[in-house]
Amino acid sequence: MNNTNNNSIQTVREVIDEVKKAVIGKDKMIIKILLAILAKGHILIEDIPGVGKTTMALAFSKSLSLDYNRVQFTPDVLPTDVTGFTVYNKNTGAFDFKPGASMCNLLLADEINRTSSKTQSALLEIMEEGKVTVDGTTHKLPRPFIVIATQNPIGSVGTQALPESQLDRFMLKLSMGYPDISSEVEILKVKSNYNPLEYINSIADSEDIIAMQKVVENIHVDDKIYMYVARLAEATRNNPMIKLGISTRGALALMAVSKATALLKGRSYVIPDDIAYMYKDVFAHRLILNSNAKINNLSPEQILDDIFKNVKQPDIAN
Repeated sequence: MNNTNNNSIQTVREVIDEVKKAVIGKDKMIIKILLAILAKGHILIEDIPGVGKTTMALAFSKSLSLDYNRVQFTPDVLPTDVTGFTVYNKNTGAFDFKPGASMCNLLLADEINRTSSKTQSALLEIMEEGKVTVDGTTHKLPRPFIVIATQNPIGSVGTQALPESQLDRFMLKLSMGYPDISSEVEILKVKSNYNPLEYINSIADSEDIIAMQKVVENIHVDDKIYMYVARLAEATRNNPMIKLGISTRGALALMAVSKATALLKGRSYVIPDDIAYMYKDVFAHRLILNSNAKINNLSPEQILDDIFKNVKQPDIAN
């Protein structure tokens, strides 16, 4: 592995250590969010309020020196609040562009499933294209551009489920969950005395992230691995418990984040273990189960476990 890759690995590990100062007991989730960032993906976190979603986003923005905005999505938030708008300037006789919340590096879209479908669509279009078009003029978003969106569990008061086509835009869907007892005790001790966010050091900046994303793109993938991912996706489309299987976009997302996983683990090539590490986080939220699955109380994760066992892994040495 060359010096560029080694430097990227070191930077990634230092960023993880910094975020862990503020987000206690959620090491695996910190790693997965960072891997999605390196793979140019967006992250959806479904969880109840108060478990540290905002702290997580702020910790990443500080450790990565990212320009950060937050939008609390409520029913009255408009698409223009996200995209921006133009306003007439009587002094110049022209229309001036007023940037929306999306004009940043890291956008925390809080409780995205409480806002209108028009506003959801505006955000998800920006996520896909990396630019906003207002009154016929296109404005590029800063690079990198990352969305960490949160939603309350479906069924909570005032929520509406995101359409499947919009869920597919998120590389990962994660859940923080409550901390275990020892972690909660540590959180109580630490936050009773100081705000750990104030002690997070800047490890990288936008240029460093873009450089690391390029390193990830160049991680080697054997043809056997491409075939393996394609077979996993195909198996979801042919499963008797699944109404709608994994799209090609989903397979591409798994491939991209598996490259980032390989880099973190100190390799310049992908092995089946890298696919396994992120498989369910990338695939589960993209599946639509049929009535048979619901009658049998099967979750997407259970069905994916079964698929994983039945699709043969390629023989690639670690």
